Amino acid sequence: MTALPNPLDDPTTTRIAAGDTEAVFVPGHGMLGISLRHEGVEFLRRIDDLKTYAAKNQTAGIPFLFPWANRLAGFQYEVAGRGVTLSTHSPVLRYDGNGLPMHGLMWPHLTWTLEDHGADRLTARYDWSHPKGLVIFPYPCRLTMTATVAPASLTIETQLVATSDIAVPVSFGFHPYLGLPSVPRQEWQVSLPKMRHLTLDARKIPTGASEPFPGLEAALGDRDFDDGFALLGDSATLSVAAGDQRISVDLLEGYPYTQVYAPHDHDYLAFEPMTAPTNALISGEGLRLVAPGETFRAKFRFRVS
Repeated sequence: MTALPNPLDDPTTTRIAAGDTEAVFVPGHGMLGISLRHEGVEFLRRIDDLKTYAAKNQTAGIPFLFPWANRLAGFQYEVAGRGVTLSTHSPVLRYDGNGLPMHGLMWPHLTWTLEDHGADRLTARYDWSHPKGLVIFPYPCRLTMTATVAPASLTIETQLVATSDIAVPVSFGFHPYLGLPSVPRQEWQVSLPKMRHLTLDARKIPTGASEPFPGLEAALGDRDFDDGFALLGDSATLSVAAGDQRISVDLLEGYPYTQVYAPHDHDYLAFEPMTAPTNALISGEGLRLVAPGETFRAKFRFRVS
């Protein structure tokens, strides 16, 4: 096994492993995934300077995006009878190039509690009840995340329990940065299933329209992706491969949407599991509510070779 990385100097940094596959998470910093290795090969990206990413509220590794994934179209939303006005300059939020709030409360500001840890499995908990969270998302809930490694795979299951007397809207997601070593990005072969392609405006906000997407089996080349999709069924697989290396993301449960992100000038891409489309807290499109006392579950898996 490789030495346990601890670039954030966080004592909660935890490694789990099975066979030749290992993963490392940091519960004390947003339950951030900072390594996914198979046979010594690292498949995660944006893990080279985590302290800088944390200081700048930037995404890295496998970040959990809560309470919303991607961006909102504005700074006000109302769900389940509660209205919210977000700050335009909060130190715990991230903003995109248009100044729109993006990815919710950022991972450096989320201190999860490690509840259980075995050789191949860890479980952490976050109680969404602190004022710094409730001011941007006034829906008390308990989040539990379990990461499980098996030979050549990593599964992440997230549960949300509505802990108060108000329903909780569900619009969270993940933004895993993936890459294939020793192969130029242009040669990466991307495989996407048939889906619905969401029409986005100039700010990358869904307009409400969509069109059939026939799927894709092609080299990445100089393509740019920052596209939203709706799955056609309950599950789907997206993958990237080159030579004998492949990494797949299986959307298994609770993720009927995904964002594909692949900027042409970086050697990474992201297949993003999303419980709702971008801007769902404002648009209401695809937004589900968890009734008081009820539980919502979502699960996805990486497969590497």
